[in-house]
Amino acid sequence: MTNEQEIQKLDKQTCLYDKHVALGALMSPFGGFIMPIQYSGIAEEHQAVRQRVGVFDVSHMGEVSVRGRDAESYVQHIFTNDIAGAPTGKIYYGMMCYEDGGTVDDLLVYKMGDDDFFLVINAANIDKDWDWMQQHAQGFDIDLRNRSDDYGQIAVQGPEAERTVEQVLGLACRELTFYTVKSVGDVIISRTGYTGEDGFEIYASHDYIRQCWDKLVEAGVQPCGLGCRDTLRFEVGLPLYGDELSESITPIMAGLGMFVKLDKEEFIGKEALARQKAEGPARKLVGIELTDKAIPRHDYAVLNMAGEPIGEVTTGYHTLSTDKSVCMALVDSRYATLGTEVQVQIRKKVFAGKVVKKQFYNKNYKK
Repeated sequence: MTNEQEIQKLDKQTCLYDKHVALGALMSPFGGFIMPIQYSGIAEEHQAVRQRVGVFDVSHMGEVSVRGRDAESYVQHIFTNDIAGAPTGKIYYGMMCYEDGGTVDDLLVYKMGDDDFFLVINAANIDKDWDWMQQHAQGFDIDLRNRSDDYGQIAVQGPEAERTVEQVLGLACRELTFYTVKSVGDVIISRTGYTGEDGFEIYASHDYIRQCWDKLVEAGVQPCGLGCRDTLRFEVGLPLYGDELSESITPIMAGLGMFVKLDKEEFIGKEALARQKAEGPARKLVGIELTDKAIPRHDYAVLNMAGEPIGEVTTGYHTLSTDKSVCMALVDSRYATLGTEVQVQIRKKVFAGKVVKKQFYNKNYKK
């Protein structure tokens, strides 16, 4: 059996798999799926999104519907953000947490209607999240369904995203503001994304998503892979589950406390997170800018100026938009103050750096 056959046997394919292969994309396993990493190149695709528009296949993401009389109460119970009385069409970002405050997953909650919520979860966590949601659904009058196999999804991202979605796909979207959603028949379209640029995510049947992809590519929209999806999200300080959030990294440690509403009556993990916020976490997620061009990678050691280990890199790149070597790292809170001098060990060498804000490039959302 060839390596490609082994990959195809072990990993799921999205509804756009054959489209990626036809375009010559570099394919690789990610989150249980075989996904495109790049087409023309990460740098070119990155700049297309920053300067014009690009399209991503994100059909690997998971979707869960929560409907019924207790739908809002159930989501409130498992979600750190506060959706009480949310207007239809509003989207909320937040986390599901364990009792000890560790992160089950970060997700988006879409308010689709009265007693009707649409949850978007990370591909690698679909099975784990689904099991966890089912375990905590007892006592709630809800219809909980894993819809992950029912939807394809694309993300159209960049300064020209609005014009592209309206003119190429024929979907009216200009009335949508940041983090709002609407349905057009069986199509769900939201003004969201994971790049720091204006953009839209479209959820629909596999056939419809395939048609959208073809129209966009034929119109000259740059197809983009997961390679530049990571460089884009990293530059604007957006977390990736497994790197900046995990079972051992709480939202408080990750600097995401604004999405943890401790004034809510209750949610799973509230007591642990309230205690951690009050006492201060032992470790914090920070940005680090190196004085050299070396590239820090995941799990590389962060040292204090005496050469003692104080943490590790979660994500690092030489940024394509700012031409700097930077990383996000989880470090001892004593070294988390902006301007603190630190070092990063890259292979056998040590490089000087300083703690900076985690957002290395300004977001350009349309509010």
